[in-house]
Amino acid sequence: MSSTVPTIYVSDPVHDSVVAALRAEHTVHLGYGPDAVDYATVSSDVDAVLLRAEDFGRDKIEASPKLRIIARHGVGTNNVDLDAAREHGIWVTITPGGNSRAVAEHVFALTLTLARKVAAGSNRTRDGIWTEGKSELTGIELQGRTLGLLGLGNIGGHVAEIGRALGMDLLVSDPAVEDSTVAAIGGRRVDLDELVSGSDVLSLHAPLVPSTRHIIGSAQFDRMRPGALLINTSRGGLVDENALLSALRSGRLGGAGLDVLDAESTEMRDPLPHNELPLDELDNLIVTPHIGGQTDEALSKVGHAAVNCIQQVLAGDTPENAVVAPARTAA
Repeated sequence: MSSTVPTIYVSDPVHDSVVAALRAEHTVHLGYGPDAVDYATVSSDVDAVLLRAEDFGRDKIEASPKLRIIARHGVGTNNVDLDAAREHGIWVTITPGGNSRAVAEHVFALTLTLARKVAAGSNRTRDGIWTEGKSELTGIELQGRTLGLLGLGNIGGHVAEIGRALGMDLLVSDPAVEDSTVAAIGGRRVDLDELVSGSDVLSLHAPLVPSTRHIIGSAQFDRMRPGALLINTSRGGLVDENALLSALRSGRLGGAGLDVLDAESTEMRDPLPHNELPLDELDNLIVTPHIGGQTDEALSKVGHAAVNCIQQVLAGDTPENAVVAPARTAA
């Protein structure tokens, strides 16, 4: 191998310890912050990219003659041209599981905020209202309620664990999971219709593929229990947002907590442009800007997992969790 110090490009903010680990052994260019570097100015020298939200298409790949790995900080690869990476002999890796607990806890941050009307109560207090209309802030307890999970992957498993600890009953709909697996965590496997109609809190943990786009729409909202809560920390496209807002405005749905949106981008200024009402007039809707996995612990775990993949490739080894392997090294 060449004795030249490898060059790493980090696209978006990562944990400080991750940058420190890279700088200990490599030349590092950051695509963010006061000294941000445009990738085009360093592409010819870059050996590895640690990628978060930045789009990394064919143009960048073809401008990177030394590039050996694109290490995703997360599990999604929709911002990477996988075909171009494969054609140019570049590894693409992901970092599954590192933020699962963080996202699962965010599910309950949203759920409890809705169930106990925390946001509405806080807003009233900020407006100087203490006792007036206090009965309108009466909430519900989660113990004895039914938690429905659409999908039981790493995150769904953590959500199930927390829900059961809170005394909730558990329903799961996931065609890839056996009845025995669901039974082992104290739940019951059901189809989508029963999941929707039987849940007090419906939490989504499915991938976004053609068959799951808008899997929760008008028909599902009509079948949900009056006052039920919908939580989506997975992919925005799972929910028909127009149907969701109609269900919220009508009062059919008790509340919704969204950490993801259908038309999500990094430059959004109006999260729900089709909404007829300002967000602050919908007390039963909470929207957070895709921060479910953004905890100090998760950012450290995911970032260092990506660094590990980079180190493996630079050492000539096969990296963990590869979704694209160069043709010349593929089995």
